Amino acid sequence: MESIKIMVDEHTNIRRMLKVIREVSYRIMTLGEFDVEDITRIIDFVRTYADKHHHGKEEDILFATMNQELEKLSKSGAITGMYIEHDNGRLYMMNLEKAVQAYNEGSDEARMDIIANAICYADLLDRHIEKENTAMYKFAENMLKDSSKSYIEVECKKIEDEASESGLQDKYLALLEELERKYL
Repeated sequence: MESIKIMVDEHTNIRRMLKVIREVSYRIMTLGEFDVEDITRIIDFVRTYADKHHHGKEEDILFATMNQELEKLSKSGAITGMYIEHDNGRLYMMNLEKAVQAYNEGSDEARMDIIANAICYADLLDRHIEKENTAMYKFAENMLKDSSKSYIEVECKKIEDEASESGLQDKYLALLEELERKYL
């Protein structure tokens, strides 16, 4: 399925950002050089590219279709677990944003909250991506009816086309490359 191939490619990009997150966190911990504004830009990447764009396709199209069609998988809680992990990631980003705000207001102690939420997010997403790539996507490709796969392909293509038209992928991949050059 082309839509799943695109989602796997997006996972690769998200994992690249997770490496940036870890390096920025390390620099904060060791009192190395970092730009706090870059953390705000990372939050934007996560919220827009990873969550709204990528997780939106998963939640609204792929997982919703799997939930309806794959009763055994739905009843096992595997799909619900993916939604919960997405929500946990959103919580870490909300808390990270609050920590950045506190740091910008002069709280040096907020460094600890920045590191904690950034590292928790990076760890969660890395494990989450592995489950999706090696299990959830395989279930979709192997167990869904052809009509469901076609539906997923059409709906995901609409989202991809809209994102391409607005320049979403170009914007966030350029940001990713800039931060990789700066921190890695």
